[in-house]
Amino acid sequence: MKLPPKVIHPMGVSQLPEKTDLFEAVEVETYGGKLQVEWDPDAAVTPIGQLPFFIQFLKLGGRFQPWVDDCPLHYKSNNAPKKIDVLGSLFLSILSGHKRYAHITNLMSDRVNSELLGMSKVVSDDSARRGLKKIDEEMGIKWLQTHLQSSYSPY
Repeated sequence: MKLPPKVIHPMGVSQLPEKTDLFEAVEVETYGGKLQVEWDPDAAVTPIGQLPFFIQFLKLGGRFQPWVDDCPLHYKSNNAPKKIDVLGSLFLSILSGHKRYAHITNLMSDRVNSELLGMSKVVSDDSARRGLKKIDEEMGIKWLQTHLQSSYSPY
């Protein structure tokens, strides 16, 4: 068996850029508008500290808003929470590593990440649970399968 040759940079690339520490602010595009992200080398690391970059990926890739728009969750009451708030709360909870609905309560004090997703608030765990129950199972599966397949389909 013959192994393929090692990959070498094309002839036009003579020097690689120097690695430097990232102390400058980086501009990130989110649903809440543009944001300047800066790193503080002395600050504590948070589990979802890189979330603004993931939100930029979702926005520029057209992933989050169509996912919310296509969701078969519909409310008739004017007092009901917005669909984006329910789905966004569940989304942030999952990204935070939560495994129970009750853990959504931990996100209610975090206004930054919810605003970056274009949400007006993080809903309670009861509102999120009731929202999921309102989605018809077959329609919900179709909705999720469609968006999952669009994330890896070549077309």
